[in-house]
Amino acid sequence: MNGSQTLLDSFLSEYAALAPIKESIAGASQMLIDCFAGGGKLLICGNGGSAADSEHIVGELMKGFERKRELTAAQKERFPDTREGAFLAGGLQNALPAISLVSQSALISAIGNDNGASLVFAQQVWGYGKEGDVLLALSTSGHSENVVLAAQTARAKGLKILAITGKKDSQLSRLADLTLFLPAETPRAVQELTLPVYHFLCRAAEDAFFS
Repeated sequence: MNGSQTLLDSFLSEYAALAPIKESIAGASQMLIDCFAGGGKLLICGNGGSAADSEHIVGELMKGFERKRELTAAQKERFPDTREGAFLAGGLQNALPAISLVSQSALISAIGNDNGASLVFAQQVWGYGKEGDVLLALSTSGHSENVVLAAQTARAKGLKILAITGKKDSQLSRLADLTLFLPAETPRAVQELTLPVYHFLCRAAEDAFFS
C-alpha cells in the first residue's frame, strides 16, 4: 500500500462520513499533485465561509503545513553571504503555488463597480489562469453565480476544475472535471466537512513534494 493510500485510509478512519466519496477524494488529491508537478498553480474562490476557506487553503500550501519544507542546499546558495542572506536562506520555505481570488480587495471592488459583482472571480481566472492550473471552486449549494462564472471561464482558459459542494448535483458540478459531493445539505454541515477535506488535500500534496 503506497503512502498516499495509507494517508487516505487514516483520514477516513477519523471522518467515516466521507468514506462514500473516497475515490473522489483520491482523484482530487491526484489532480492537485499533477497540477503542481507540471508547474501549475491553484486558484481558489468561494463566498462567505467558503471565502475564508479559500484564504485558509492558501495558508496551508504557500508555506509549511505539517512539514517545514526547508530550502535545499542549492537553493540556499542563491542568497548572498550576508546576515540578510542567511536570514532569508534559513527562514524561507518552499511553496505549492496557490492564489485566493477573494483576497484582492481593490481589484474586486473595481471589477464589481466597473463590470459587475458576478464577474469578480471570473476576471481573475481570465487574468491569472493558464492551461495546467486548477480552479478549486467552493460552493455549498453549487449554484453561486460568481463561482459558476469563474468555472465557465476556467473551462474557456483550459484549466482543470475541482469543485467542493453539498451532496446535490448543481450548475457547478456539471462544469467541474471532478466534484467532491460532501454528504451534507445545509451550508453549515457542508462547511464543517469542507475543512477536513481540504486539510487532507493539502497534507497529501505536501507529502508528495516534501517527504
